[in-house]
Amino acid sequence: MEGDFIKINKWLLPLSWLYGLGVRMRNTLFDIGILKSRAFNVPVISVGNITVGGTGKTPHVEYLIRVLTKQFNVAVLSRGYKRKSKGFVLATADSTTLDIGDEPYQMKQKFPDVTVAVDKNRCHGIDLLEQDDKELDVILLDDAFQHRYVKPDVNILLVDYHRLVIYDQLLPAGRLREPLKGKDRADVVIVTKCPKDLKPMRFRVVTKAMELYPYQQLFFSTIEYGGLQPIFSHEGLKDIEELKTQNVLLLSGIASPEQLTHDLSPHCGHINTLTFGDHHRFRKKDVQLINKTFAAMEAPKCIVTTEKDATRLQGIKGLSDDVRNSIYALPITIQFMQEQEENFNNYIIDYVRKNSRNSILAKAKDDHQSKNRHRSGNRPRTISFRNN
Repeated sequence: MEGDFIKINKWLLPLSWLYGLGVRMRNTLFDIGILKSRAFNVPVISVGNITVGGTGKTPHVEYLIRVLTKQFNVAVLSRGYKRKSKGFVLATADSTTLDIGDEPYQMKQKFPDVTVAVDKNRCHGIDLLEQDDKELDVILLDDAFQHRYVKPDVNILLVDYHRLVIYDQLLPAGRLREPLKGKDRADVVIVTKCPKDLKPMRFRVVTKAMELYPYQQLFFSTIEYGGLQPIFSHEGLKDIEELKTQNVLLLSGIASPEQLTHDLSPHCGHINTLTFGDHHRFRKKDVQLINKTFAAMEAPKCIVTTEKDATRLQGIKGLSDDVRNSIYALPITIQFMQEQEENFNNYIIDYVRKNSRNSILAKAKDDHQSKNRHRSGNRPRTISFRNN
């Protein structure tokens, strides 16, 4: 049910009121134009949320990459959370998670031909991407719903089905980064992580409860799990169903591990969990804990982790041979529900096609040529057909 993972600390509500006062003041300064939002020549599609914690941003950005790269030249710009570098960094094949952050690293590894960059100052990053690639058609802005200095062309808001924003509270009592009214800035709202067996009545209830405006489009998506991928070895388990014969250690350093635990449990003979904070950097004591925990488990056994965690685990030292030979990443993708995929794809593709820099330049050239023909009197011929 929605609200499964929401915990409200009522004792902190007075602090939430103060926090909300500051956020409302900031949003008002943008709304009245004292703080400026910039639009750009290249279409910018922002994907983000108004809550602390995972709503599935990375798999949704990856979905957009798959859809758009079939027709367009795409770039992804992220903040690069918890990276060690500063300023604008353009990802290369040699970039590490320390250079660009774990999520941009994951996307660059999956889509090596796509431009991936990081910059805390999103406006600066977009300027550099525009200058660097004159053929750029669209920029995907990762996790920037609150970064209002950029005025995106399409603003996509992700909302976790199990933690619907309408039932949440502002920080620190709840998980909302800004008041609920912030969702009004979204052009598209996607309710993510929906149960696959969600009944039609639940769709209608959630749709009504979200109280969106007519200009906002609402979609629902669910998680699809792929085959197991060994992180270090080249052999071993392949299919998630093979976990039924295993004692599984679920190792995660993500914002909302509850959903993964819930989804994976029916596929496992027995499941233990070892959780760390979001974007956690594994240190020597963490490695020792992983080795010790896994060694204490009964065989047959394996470790399952997320793709994001795998990017950080690949670079650490000290993991035992037993761990290295038994650890797998579990890829996830998203799937739209209620046969909404075509509508969503068409909405995004049509916007980029009509508003990409190349399309605008082509239209301006056609308009210029048309004006020149008119001035020279060289008008197109009119052909008439008669019925004989």
